[in-house]
Amino acid sequence: MKNAVFIYSKEQLSYKFSDTHPFNHKRLILTMELLKNIGALSDEDIIPARMATEEEIRLVHDPSYIEIVKKAGQGLLTPEQAEPYGIGTEDTPIFPNMHEASCLLVGGTLQAVDYVMEGKSRHALNLGGGLHHGFRGRASGFCIYNDSSIAIRYIQEKYQARVLYVDTDAHHGDGVQWTFYDDPNVCTFSIHETGKYLFPGTGNVSERGNGQGYGTSFNFPLEAFTEDESFLMVYEQALREVIEYFKPDVLFTQNGADAHYFDPLTHLNASMKIYREIPKLAHELAHEYCEGRWIAVGGGGYDMWRVVPRAWSMIWLEMTDQPIPTGNLPDEWLNKWQKESPVPLIPTWEDPNPLFEPIPRKAEIEEKNAQMLTKALSIIRSEKNSGL
Repeated sequence: MKNAVFIYSKEQLSYKFSDTHPFNHKRLILTMELLKNIGALSDEDIIPARMATEEEIRLVHDPSYIEIVKKAGQGLLTPEQAEPYGIGTEDTPIFPNMHEASCLLVGGTLQAVDYVMEGKSRHALNLGGGLHHGFRGRASGFCIYNDSSIAIRYIQEKYQARVLYVDTDAHHGDGVQWTFYDDPNVCTFSIHETGKYLFPGTGNVSERGNGQGYGTSFNFPLEAFTEDESFLMVYEQALREVIEYFKPDVLFTQNGADAHYFDPLTHLNASMKIYREIPKLAHELAHEYCEGRWIAVGGGGYDMWRVVPRAWSMIWLEMTDQPIPTGNLPDEWLNKWQKESPVPLIPTWEDPNPLFEPIPRKAEIEEKNAQMLTKALSIIRSEKNSGL
């Protein structure tokens, strides 16, 4: 059994809205080359992504929606015809062969699933996945097909396993949550910036699941300008309690890298420190509760030069039990990509210190997050106290 596999095909880069769109999968190359430059990733570790079949896409998405996506990608629909389906919008514009490009991202995640669930690898990483905003019949927030939802349904049908989905993207993992909102065998966990001022506006602590799925949806909405200590306090306490409560067979993590202070689309004040700790805890708990079964995907992250490559490298390094580097990034990588980057690259694995001016409301933000955590975990704690 391999320790971990890295899913990647250059064709995954065909998922591209435009040269100016904030979602840019060039970050896959930036991350992969950074790992190769430090000797942490070899060609033997890389497994090519496969194309998901239409039958697999239909595990979650409506057949009529799939036809719309196909027609849009073939230039057979106007933006006005596509817009009711969330396509042809400013967020999710039409681009050529969008169905095929989306199927390749989904297929990469399904490839990761099979490697882990068939016992060929303990862990698997598909950074091209993590498109957590896609709905059954509608695209949303840069996401056409929801690879995480499809993969979880695929795990259920093929492997009959209970799945804990953990989403650390700064945006709420709404598409995955609503797909499994009434399913008692899938637990969704999302720590994100509060939806008061941020897309998609959902992810309140009161969203706990429905029917048989009540008590299997957990949301941890953080105050804007939350810093590392408060983020990690909520993440660690919450994840330890939720995984002990749900006892999954497999851990599936979505690793958006947009909670960082530099990210242009969010308002959290995290640093590279959280991206060292997020996969570390996931790895520990996967071995403690799931016999090591851990599938990880990418997600958001819109400072693709200064943040995403460093943050995503941490997932692979943790998965493969390699030391987390300190000090300078490799000159080879810096010299190559600085020519293209519109901003000065961060030359070190750590962030500059200080990263930002002190936030006067820090204590108040931390207190609000602590109160939110208590409320969000109340269903688990009340069951414990009642001896259930």
